[in-house]
Parts: sequence; C-alpha cells; structure tokens
Amino acid sequence: MLSLVIVALVTVAAGFIVWANDRRHAKYGMFLPAGVATAVGMLAWIICMAAGLGYQPGLTWIPWILPMVAGAAAAVAVAGYLGRLRAKRDTQRLTAALKK
Repeated sequence: MLSLVIVALVTVAAGFIVWANDRRHAKYGMFLPAGVATAVGMLAWIICMAAGLGYQPGLTWIPWILPMVAGAAAAVAVAGYLGRLRAKRDTQRLTAALKK
C-alpha cells in the first residue's frame, strides 16, 4: 500500500507541474491534469498488482515506476489536447462575436 500512496502523491504533483508549465492553462481547470494523472497512475498500479508484478523478484520496480510515468504522460496528453482544443474554440467564438 505504500507504493500506492507514493504513486498517488507523485502523480498529483506531476499533474500540477504539467498545469503550471502549460502556457494555455487558463483554458481548463487546475485539477484536471492532476486528476487524470492520479486516475491513470492508480489504475496502472492496480493492473500491475493484479498481474502479480509486485511480487516477482527483479520486477518489483514496475508497480513503482510504470504508474508514475503513465500518470505523468496522461497529464501531458490531456493538457496538450484540451489546451489546444479549447483555445481553438475560444478563438472561433471570439471571432464570431466580433463579426456581429
């Protein structure tokens, strides 16, 4: 369970770091990347533990590292996708409002 707590803390921190470093972070909520990172990281941890990787000699590092990397990657992906999508839609709405 200690590894799950550490995975949760690291993925939340990674999500907040991704949000802080995104130049379009005003387009989506502050907790979105952190929440996605945590959900993906915990799900990856559960899958690793269900697969028995936490108890195999030589493979005990996988449930520690893989969920953290997967969570951080998910935070980057969601921030990049939603940032671009919402910036594009905001520009379209602003253009439409200014044409009226």
